[in-house]
Amino acid sequence: MVQATPFLLVLFLALGAPSLAAKKCYLTGRWVNDLGSTMTIKILNANGDFSGIYNTSVSATTKEIIPSPLLGSQHPPNRWNQSTFGFTIHWSFSDSITVFTGQCFVNDDGKEILKTMWLLRSCVDKIQDDWKAILVGYNEFEHLESRMDGGW
Repeated sequence: MVQATPFLLVLFLALGAPSLAAKKCYLTGRWVNDLGSTMTIKILNANGDFSGIYNTSVSATTKEIIPSPLLGSQHPPNRWNQSTFGFTIHWSFSDSITVFTGQCFVNDDGKEILKTMWLLRSCVDKIQDDWKAILVGYNEFEHLESRMDGGW
């Protein structure tokens, strides 16, 4: 039994230690997506609620694009520390609203990645134009900076 103890310790460290050191995905901080849009998610409160600023690099409007507020909520992290979340952007330069939902992952290279899907609702003048009022898409965001708070 005494000889087995060092072997079991080495086996535990080899097999168990990587999962103990698994990197946690933090939602707070600066992010950039595959289209060049950026967002900053500020401090996450104890309920998982957060706010921030979104600066899009794409738009169908002819108006000047300006940063827009976002409000969201994060579900508590799962056992892999990769939580789900959702947020709404109230565009400051148009009469549209966008909602995002997604999950925060740590990829094989140790980078924090947000995989998201979104719905953009535009205002239309009449009900007959409702069919063209919603756009659907997806984006992948990469973390630019470390978190701003302790996170969850």
